[in-house]
Amino acid sequence: MGRIHFGGDYNPEHWPEEVRAEDIRLMKEAGVSMVTAGIFSWALVEPAPDEYDFDWFGRVLDDLHGAGIRVCLATMTASPPPWLTERHPEVLPQDADGVRRWPGSRQHFCPSSPVYRERAVRLVTELATRYGTHPALDSWHIGNEYGCSNPRCYCDVSAADFRRWLRERYGSVEALNAAWATTFWSQRYGTFEQVLPPRTAPTHPNPAQVLDYARFCDDALLRCYLAEKEALRRITPDVPVTTNHMPMHKPVDPYSWAVHEDVQALDFYQDPYDPETHLGAALAFDVTRSAGGGRPWMLMEQAPSAVNWRARNSPKPPGTMRLWSWQAVAQGADAVLYFQWRATPGGAEKFHSAMVPHAGTDTRIFREVSALGRELGTVPQLAGARPRPEVALLADWHSWWALEQGSHPSGDLDFAETLRRHHRPFFEAGVECDVVPPDRDLSAYRLVVVPNLYLMSTETGARLTEFVRAGGHLLVSYFTGISDDCDRVHLGGYPAPLREVLGLRVEEFWPLAEGQSLPLTGALAGSGDLWSEAIDLEGAEAVSVFGAGELAGRPALTRHAYGDGVAWYAGTGSRVLPGLPAGVQATVRGGADGRFLFLLNHGTSTATVTLPEPMPALAGDGADPGAGPVSSVDLPARGVVVLQS
Repeated sequence: MGRIHFGGDYNPEHWPEEVRAEDIRLMKEAGVSMVTAGIFSWALVEPAPDEYDFDWFGRVLDDLHGAGIRVCLATMTASPPPWLTERHPEVLPQDADGVRRWPGSRQHFCPSSPVYRERAVRLVTELATRYGTHPALDSWHIGNEYGCSNPRCYCDVSAADFRRWLRERYGSVEALNAAWATTFWSQRYGTFEQVLPPRTAPTHPNPAQVLDYARFCDDALLRCYLAEKEALRRITPDVPVTTNHMPMHKPVDPYSWAVHEDVQALDFYQDPYDPETHLGAALAFDVTRSAGGGRPWMLMEQAPSAVNWRARNSPKPPGTMRLWSWQAVAQGADAVLYFQWRATPGGAEKFHSAMVPHAGTDTRIFREVSALGRELGTVPQLAGARPRPEVALLADWHSWWALEQGSHPSGDLDFAETLRRHHRPFFEAGVECDVVPPDRDLSAYRLVVVPNLYLMSTETGARLTEFVRAGGHLLVSYFTGISDDCDRVHLGGYPAPLREVLGLRVEEFWPLAEGQSLPLTGALAGSGDLWSEAIDLEGAEAVSVFGAGELAGRPALTRHAYGDGVAWYAGTGSRVLPGLPAGVQATVRGGADGRFLFLLNHGTSTATVTLPEPMPALAGDGADPGAGPVSSVDLPARGVVVLQS
C-alpha cells in the first residue's frame, strides 16, 4: 500500500558531513518518507567544466536509502555555476531595455541559450548515469520553479530563437503579417529577419506580437525542461519526472507542460497575514490537480512557518501549518514537502523557516512538523484517491496573456482575480471544481463556468455550444469570446463564437469607474462591479437588469434555454452567497479503499458541521476510528477531520 509522502528539500552541502547522521535520525523521528535533493548543487558536483565530484553526494543517497527515505532527485540545473557565466557571458539574460542580468543570484540564464542547454544536458547525463539505478531514487526533479527569475529574455540569442519559432508557427512571412495585422501602424515585415522581440518601444506594441512572444518564452523554458527529460528518458526510461510549478504563475502555462510530466508538483507559500490565503491555495491546488488530469500531485514546497521574501513575514500560528498541509491532501495531494529540512546560517534564504529551525528540535516548529508526519502516516489508504468534481472552470494561459495587455476597454481586468471570484463561491458551498483548459473533454461535468476567456477560437465556441445542446449548464462572464487565437476581434457582435448558445449580442462595453458599483434588480438582486455592457437579447431572458446608470433597465444577467441545457451570461461582476459554515472547507477523495470526506476549518472559531449521513472519523481532531459513525462534527479553529463516507 502507498502512503502520503512527507518530507522536505534536503541540502546537506550546507553543513559539515557529521551533521548528516543527526539529520537522518531526526528525519525518522519526524516521519519523513521522501526528500528532494541536489536542487542547487551544480557548482559543487561540477566545480570546473567536465570535472565531476559526486563522491559526497553518493554518500548522501546511501544514507537516505539506509533510513528508508525516498529521494526525488533534482537535476541541479536551476542555477549555473560561476565558471559557466565567466566563460560564456552570452548565456546571461537581458530585459526589454537591453540591460544585462548578472550572476550572484539564481536562474541567471537565457532560456534560449544553446550553451546553457548543452552544459545542462551534460550534467544531467552524468547524474543519470551515476544514480539512475540507485535504490533511493524515486523520481527526477528537473530544474526548479521555471520562469521564476528569468521568465522573459530579450537578448539577440532570444531574438534569433524567436524568429526560428515564428517560422515554424507560420511558415511564411505573409502568414505572420496576416496573423499580426501588421498593416496597422506600418508594421508589415518583408522578411523574418526584420522581426524582433517586443523590446521597449515608444508606445503600445503590437498585441499579437506580445502574445506570441509570451507563447515563445513559455516554450523556450519548456524546451530547457524537455532537453533534460530526453537525457533522463534515454538512461532511466522508467523513472518518473516532474518539475515544481509556482501557483497561478502567469509566464508558464501549466496545461502545456503537464503532458510532459509524470506527476504535477507545486510550490505554495500561504501568507498568515492574509485571512483569505486558503482561498488562493484552493484555486492553485485545483489548477495543479486538473492540469494532471486529476492524478494525485505533490506539494513540493511550503514553509513550516515564516518565509523570508515578503515585506513582512509572519510565522504560522500554532495549528496553521497542519491545517494548510491537510488542505493540499484534501484537494488531491499525495505528498506534502517543505522548503527546507534544516535552516541555513547564511545565504539569501537564511531567515526562511525550516523543519529544523536555527534553534534546533526543542521548538514548536519541529514538534508540529513531527506530529503531522506521524499523523499522515496513519492514513495510507488516502494515497491514490481522487476527487471527482462535476463543475469545471475554464482557464487559458494564452487568453490571460492577451487579456491584460493595454489598449483594452478597461485596465482593471485581472484574470487571476476573476478566476478566484468565480472559484470562491463553489469552495464556500463545498462544491468541488476542476480548472481545465478549453480543449479538455467536458462531457463529465454538469456545469462549466467560463470567466473572462477573452481569446476563443470558433472551435471552442462550437464545443461549448454542443455541451449545452447535450444538456450541460454553462455560465459565461463578461468580455469572453472577443478575439481569436491571434488576438483579432470576432466581427458581427460580441461574443461572436457564443452568440447562438447565449441568445444575445453585446453591442458596447461600459467598464465601470474605479470603486463604482451598480444595483441589480430582478429575480436575482444584488450589485455589480468592475464592468457593465449593453446587451441585446436574441432569445435569452433577463434574470437581472441594471438598476441605475446609463444602462438602467438593460439586461445584466441572462438565461437561455438551448437544446437540452441552459446557458447563463453575466454582463457584470457579482458575488454568490456560500452554503457551508463560514471558513469551513469540504472535499471528497475517492479510490479503491473508499470515499473520504475532508472537513477543514479555516475560520477563527469552532464550527459545527452536520453530516449528510453518519460516518466514521479516521483521523484528525477528536477522531476515534473505533468509536463508530458520527452524525455531526465540531471543528475547532484550524481543525481538521477525515471521515470515511
